[in-house]
Amino acid sequence: MAGVGVKLKRIYEKKSITANVFGVGYSILITIAPLLFIAICIWVMEYVLGFGSESYLNRELFSSTILYIFIFSLLAVHLLFSPVLARYMQDAIFEERYEDVMPSYQIGLLLTLILGSIPGALFSAWVHYVGEVSAVYVLLGYTGFVTMIFLLYSMAYLSVCKDFERMSMFCLAGMIVTFLLSLVLRFWLHWSVIYSMLFSLVVGFLLIGSLEFMAFRRYFPENSGRYRLVFTYCRKWWKLMAANFFYMLGLYIHNFVFWTHETAEIVVKSFIWNQNYDMASTIAMFTNISTMVIFISNVEMNFNKKYKSYSEMVIGGKWGDIDASSSRMFRQLSDELVNLVRLQFTITVVAYLFCIVILPQFGFAGSIMRIYPCLAAGFFMLFIMYATMHLLYYYNDFIGAVFTSGSFCIITFLVSLIALDLPEIWYGVGVVCGAFTGWTVGYFRLRWVERHLNSNMFCTGTIVRREKARKPDSKVYDKRDGTVSEAE
Repeated sequence: MAGVGVKLKRIYEKKSITANVFGVGYSILITIAPLLFIAICIWVMEYVLGFGSESYLNRELFSSTILYIFIFSLLAVHLLFSPVLARYMQDAIFEERYEDVMPSYQIGLLLTLILGSIPGALFSAWVHYVGEVSAVYVLLGYTGFVTMIFLLYSMAYLSVCKDFERMSMFCLAGMIVTFLLSLVLRFWLHWSVIYSMLFSLVVGFLLIGSLEFMAFRRYFPENSGRYRLVFTYCRKWWKLMAANFFYMLGLYIHNFVFWTHETAEIVVKSFIWNQNYDMASTIAMFTNISTMVIFISNVEMNFNKKYKSYSEMVIGGKWGDIDASSSRMFRQLSDELVNLVRLQFTITVVAYLFCIVILPQFGFAGSIMRIYPCLAAGFFMLFIMYATMHLLYYYNDFIGAVFTSGSFCIITFLVSLIALDLPEIWYGVGVVCGAFTGWTVGYFRLRWVERHLNSNMFCTGTIVRREKARKPDSKVYDKRDGTVSEAE
């Protein structure tokens, strides 16, 4: 994260309109561009290949398949192991143990594939035997799910190397190949529209993941073979895994709740989704996605300097200097959070008005627009809460991050259950209440960190290296013999 801020700082140091525009563009590039390329490619293929001419069942089947591929591959990659393995990789690079990076990649990929592929295989079998969907289509959908896991996992590792431009170029190249291949399959080989699109996407996902892996392998060609160390690290940082688990689950749990609503659709007795609620959630998320761009561009870039200055006080700073540096750091943190909320609120209002006025012209109206306002407010608070969680990560306060994400997830789930019986305009109240609760917990936890920062920062280390061994003899000196016991 700090590396992103450093690069953005170099861009903004030029202090020109062009530099500001380039900085915003770079921020967008490193946050949402890869997934935007995939979404745009799917939309263009649907338009060019004549997706609208397909039967209603085929359109619903394809849309459900893509939805499940994206949601559950994201959960498989980011639900448990991704944050811990990213931290392991960063620590290995900092300690110049470059040969230990590849074992973590391989172990993490294996665990992630097991976590995702086994439930995916069971669900695919259900779709084929109960939903009576063609085995070829089911196999293509399952392959797309596995390749998307490979793509997202490799992307998460490559992002630690701060190679964001290359990642975006890989996604762009993969989607160009996907689009061209779909044209060949549809108009030359005369495949059906949904088979042409699904097969092309599978090839594109595999190509992007392979390019990302090759780029990653160039950085870390050596392999130490120390796989057990990765499991030890996961056990040590289980709180980070728990915090990320609750956040990712809370991000989608309100959708899962509304999949049980009477307005939900069941496609081929297998795929369950609520089209109106899911579409409103997607629009609300993109309404507030700029929060991440602002967070990276401003909060992280400016705050990192103050944090680094404070951290370096451990090598000889006087108490007065430590106290003054701490005050400056938290003053900067407070200012940046307030600016983040103020700027994002303005952007959200403008985006909201744009969506309300423009989207109905493209068919997004009725129930979708009635659900959207409450969800837009909820995602606004959710991304502010996410920024607060990242600030807690800065101070290694993983207990606070667990409380923040856990309260968000639980309250979102409980209130969403209540919202099932409310009018449409209140369907998103679960996200609002959950995000507000999580943000409140995170804010007061940051205040707690501020009060206890010096002791947590400078008094939690150890001088003697810890290790598991036989306890030494308690007798260190024999007064009668005048001998000193030697430690075993």
